[in-house]
Amino acid sequence: MKNNIFDTALLFEGGGMRVAHSAGVTNAMLECELFFDYVCGISAGSSNAVNYLSRDKDRAKRCFVDFVDMDNVIGVRHLLKGEGYFAADYIYGAASLPGGPLTLDFARFQENPAELRIGAFDCETGETVYWKRDDIEAIEDLLRMVRCSSTLPLLMPKTQFRGKTYIDGGIKSSIPLDIALRDGYEKFFIVLTREKGYRKKPMKNQRLLDRKFKDEPILADSLRHRWENYNKQMEQIERLEAEGMAIVVRPEQMRIRSTTANRIKLEKSYQDGYRLAMRQMDAWKKFLYR
Repeated sequence: MKNNIFDTALLFEGGGMRVAHSAGVTNAMLECELFFDYVCGISAGSSNAVNYLSRDKDRAKRCFVDFVDMDNVIGVRHLLKGEGYFAADYIYGAASLPGGPLTLDFARFQENPAELRIGAFDCETGETVYWKRDDIEAIEDLLRMVRCSSTLPLLMPKTQFRGKTYIDGGIKSSIPLDIALRDGYEKFFIVLTREKGYRKKPMKNQRLLDRKFKDEPILADSLRHRWENYNKQMEQIERLEAEGMAIVVRPEQMRIRSTTANRIKLEKSYQDGYRLAMRQMDAWKKFLYR
């Protein structure tokens, strides 16, 4: 397995089920053989990053469209039982292991020489931790990293990994631009899940979060300032775009929410992403191969 783009970092934003749109973009890129040698994913974007590196177009779509038709994987009933809105034990466990409905081809993932970064929020330090390929010893490690990164606050129980507690990587770094900059990249291909000009606002349920995490002041404080961090990142990304240093892929219309479980709506968003990518592919290639 070989790559053909070496000077540009590919970054995937999260956003829960909104990543269905990114999955469409991903499959268009794979179909057109845009193979990046450095890939970062955060929150639900980490699943997309792994599927991209596995070059598994079928799994890329199943993870954000088809899987909602599976029994007992998503819904309020799981949340009320303490399992989380998304049944994480199953999704990042048996469902993704050999023989499961979301089987991850770990051998094929390992064949890809591209660098990988998966970000998760360390609940003890309040920092974003980025795992690399060297941190992955087995498929279970990779799945656990993706689960840590994708653990939505309030909607999913926090995840334990190697003696530490993690939650959604997007809390502090909604887009993994920080790690790509630290790794020395100056060109970026950034796949977002919000429309152009979107900015977050202070959370309306902040009091609920403060009560929920009253014994975890670091986490509560990070959640309180999440909107500010996100907006600063968006301003930084827009500057890079204006300077010609970044291609930024945004949905023209985001049809769905992070918790959407309607397969028809997810399919439409996936197709939106695929068609947008195909329309813009020539311009992307000019940027990437210049």
